[in-house]
Amino acid sequence: MLSCMRNIIEVTGLTKRFGSLVAVNNLSLDVMEGETFGLLGPNGAGKTTTIKMLTTLLLPTSGSAKIGGHDVVKNSYESRKIIGYVPQLISTDPMLTGLENLTVFAKLYDVPAKTRKSQIDEAFEFMGLMDAKNKLVKNYSGGMVRRLEIAQSLLHKPKVLFLDEPTVGLDPVARKMMWEHIAKLKTEFGTTIFLTTHYMEEADRLCDHIAIMDHGRMSAKGTPDSLKNSIGSENATLDDVFAHYTGNSLDEGAGFRDTRRTRRVARRLG
Repeated sequence: MLSCMRNIIEVTGLTKRFGSLVAVNNLSLDVMEGETFGLLGPNGAGKTTTIKMLTTLLLPTSGSAKIGGHDVVKNSYESRKIIGYVPQLISTDPMLTGLENLTVFAKLYDVPAKTRKSQIDEAFEFMGLMDAKNKLVKNYSGGMVRRLEIAQSLLHKPKVLFLDEPTVGLDPVARKMMWEHIAKLKTEFGTTIFLTTHYMEEADRLCDHIAIMDHGRMSAKGTPDSLKNSIGSENATLDDVFAHYTGNSLDEGAGFRDTRRTRRVARRLG
């Protein structure tokens, strides 16, 4: 069924340079409407830089990208209206209640006043947070904070939701609960999901297609099964695929800054 759908994300020759550093190098990819697409790679591969360009937070050095037919540079306002974004770092205010956080975001997204309450309640209900909406976010568990951030990103009913390492810092139980909510976004709302992750089980379970980046370039792309078959190893896993196409084992990529960031997120999530 996915093959009958149109491409909602179109990336052609996307490049980002920071001085002499080429963070993203001539990246081209397409994402079909309604699918879950995973972008994998070692720390420093260019994944977050790619997401920031696609969500209009960074200007590309060259190349182009379109979301729903809107150029992210030339038509950035139209692009932003149809996307949601949950970054790696916490984006909620712990000193506000869940309801207050979502009310602020609803106003930022220009959700009409006459439908604001119903849309906020719908987001709370969908993410399983209705009973906690009047509690201070500082008293939420880590999984609840992540679900609240996704609820925020859904208020304007985006066609595409970008999730940058959505389960980093969560314990295994909260992580699997988050997987269930992400899967529901596609099945119940038809939302296109574009996510980055370091958890290969997460990518295998959620993603229809996967691209692997290394040193700013895309080194492989396909379905989880086609990528496993591509390396010619019987009973290959995505961990094997990752090592094959990047030359890195999963626990070698993180340097001091990345480890510090992950621990900071985990600490804030509780």
